[in-house]
Amino acid sequence: MKNYDAIVVGSGTAGQTAAYLLNDHGLEVALVEKSDRPGGVCALAGCQAKKYFYEVTEAASRARHLEGKGVSRPPETNWAAILAEKNRFTAKVPDATVKGLEGAGIDYIRGNARFSDPETLEVDGRPLRASYFVLAVGARPGPLPFDGSDHLTVSRDFLELERLPEKIVFVGGGFISFEFAHFAARLGPKNRSIKILEAGDRPLGPFDAEIVSLLVAASQEDGIEVITGIEIDAIEKKESGFAVQLGSGEVHEADLVVHGAGRAANIEGLRLDNAGIQTEKRGIVVDPSLRTTNPRVFAVGDCAATVQLARVADFEARVAAETIVAEQEGGTPAKIDYSAAPALLFTYPQYGMIGKTEDALKKENIRYFKSFGKNLSWPTYRRVGMRHAAYKILVDEDNRILGGHILSDNASGLLHTLRMAMVSGMTAGELHRHSIMTPYPSRESDLIYMLSPFLD
Repeated sequence: MKNYDAIVVGSGTAGQTAAYLLNDHGLEVALVEKSDRPGGVCALAGCQAKKYFYEVTEAASRARHLEGKGVSRPPETNWAAILAEKNRFTAKVPDATVKGLEGAGIDYIRGNARFSDPETLEVDGRPLRASYFVLAVGARPGPLPFDGSDHLTVSRDFLELERLPEKIVFVGGGFISFEFAHFAARLGPKNRSIKILEAGDRPLGPFDAEIVSLLVAASQEDGIEVITGIEIDAIEKKESGFAVQLGSGEVHEADLVVHGAGRAANIEGLRLDNAGIQTEKRGIVVDPSLRTTNPRVFAVGDCAATVQLARVADFEARVAAETIVAEQEGGTPAKIDYSAAPALLFTYPQYGMIGKTEDALKKENIRYFKSFGKNLSWPTYRRVGMRHAAYKILVDEDNRILGGHILSDNASGLLHTLRMAMVSGMTAGELHRHSIMTPYPSRESDLIYMLSPFLD
């Protein structure tokens, strides 16, 4: 039986991060992957892959907003050409993943992993032991409780479509539905119908309700219909497509129905009970060091009951690896803090969020102060024809940032600036002062206007 210092399960961004860091510290490491296309969702069918479609979406959207402002005719887009570009990137990922791991001296083991006891992992029946295990097996589309749910197209398959059909219905009002609906609105055929069906009273539940309503308005203006408070009874296959049947009796016809109703931890088959590893609805239970209820085992990324974001997964992997190394060397375990974890929707405009929402602060009875603006007519937005730009910044009694919400064509840059202020403990006044010399005019330079209400 082979013994390792650490075995990582999963070859996605979190698994590779953990494996390389542990290997860099001199540990003998193996990485186990069951897929015949190693590399993980982010590279193959998520963050990296979808950005090929987003970049063209953003360019087309901006050109259309500038029509009559210097752009005479919006560009034509070509979904098939984007797909080909994306595939040129993703085709290289599996081989590059394996070569990179093996080149670093990490054993790459292909097969299905499951625990036989708290200290032993079996890979296709082959027992392997390790001092530590890091589970980074990701998530999969969550099961849905209605007839015909097997007719749903999942995100991976959506990004492999050779062309976009005219009528698309997205089930669930989350990240995937909004991003892909915006792709379809800019890159799909002219006579298109795009609908997002959400069971709740509003989509994007974890985000700020007021900013979400503005994103919905921007989406609807671009031909995306958002319908809330619905219950799906069934999806029926028809000769010409699908019929999404609602509890109200209403029927929505579609050529394609897409699963956008959340993801579940991909932990079936691991036999976690054999290893004494506790789970809950969202995934594997972990402490701030990402350690599970089995002290030998850590869980990172989308399979852990934490935050499902790629960069969060990377950071979790780093924390887990640092904790393992610290224990080897008699040091202090690392810990993760999620309070300044940014989330970004690659819609157009983008919606970026960090920290608390206004509703969360009210529920937690935390006193706060707010700076808010919508439908901004600042020159930076007038020049690009963006009518729905908005912001909301929330601070505490000490003028430190509790939350930031940005609806803009460069929400990512603004969000990162707010994050740096949060992690450094900078006040809104200090951030305002440091932002005065931001390159001007730019979205980041607009922060001085957003922060000015907080000045003494």
